[in-house]
Amino acid sequence: MEQIFDLTTRPDLSLFHRPPDPNDPRLAEIVGTAPEDYAEADIVIVGCPQDEGVRRNNGREGVALAPARIREQFYLLTPFNISRKICDIGDVKIGRTLEETHDNHLEIVKKVLSDGKRLIVLGGGNDISYPDGRAMSEVFGTENWIAVNVDSHLDVRVAEQRNSGTPYRQLLEEKLLLPKYFYEVGFQTHFCSPVYYDYIRELGVHRISLEMLRSRSEPDQEIREQIRLNFINHSSSMSTFFGFDIDAVRASDAPGSSAPSPLGLRAGEFIQLVKYAASLANTKLIEFTEVNPKFDADSRTVKLVAIAMHRFCSGSTL
Repeated sequence: MEQIFDLTTRPDLSLFHRPPDPNDPRLAEIVGTAPEDYAEADIVIVGCPQDEGVRRNNGREGVALAPARIREQFYLLTPFNISRKICDIGDVKIGRTLEETHDNHLEIVKKVLSDGKRLIVLGGGNDISYPDGRAMSEVFGTENWIAVNVDSHLDVRVAEQRNSGTPYRQLLEEKLLLPKYFYEVGFQTHFCSPVYYDYIRELGVHRISLEMLRSRSEPDQEIREQIRLNFINHSSSMSTFFGFDIDAVRASDAPGSSAPSPLGLRAGEFIQLVKYAASLANTKLIEFTEVNPKFDADSRTVKLVAIAMHRFCSGSTL
């Protein structure tokens, strides 16, 4: 436990204020931040406030602001339907390089997962899917975890340096993630290189485009059925990771994004997918990335992620 608190900085305690109405409790009153709170927690929150992965991928900077802004909105929400104990351990200490930050991040995530807790990770750039996925592999074993990337992009770029577009390429190439256990969900074909699409297709990665999601009566129906069919005989042994890149949501609902698009998931569809992640007993880690408060409007994007966190906490089946 000491290592976790050595590798993180404490969350801003000004967020944990009591509202004036004693009959209107807020999450700020029930979420702990101390080591003793971590020991009792079912769900842990950690942020990774850095831009370097996005910068290396020629994206627009600002995602380093996201963990603090998301927390501002999350702690204003009520604890309605939330019975799980939650601890916010703060933010990963940012290293001199992205690689050093990822090393710190990896150790934190491994410890939380090893302690049997569910983890909510707030990016930062989507590059954190690499240390998050590596932690899943090292804790549970490569044969025992499923990755679901909900994103308008595939994130399997080839690059000289790791960045926000390379995390799943790294995991696949390093044999930390098996293609048959990897789902690319919500991608938009006009944003995807045919070369990279052929790469995942030839590997046997499961592919569920935005169009395919829209073809079903519920946005989570296709992924629910595919996971059920593929893992019906051993689903109880499979741990699951969900990476939610806010780029997957249309700009009218989530304008504060690294790569906004007029097309994408609607806010309600995004929440439905988060609720599905929460409903799976073996979902161990969920991350929200690429939120860029510099370009947000009326805090719509950070509010959407805060509500998604709420739905994950209230729907958790621990």
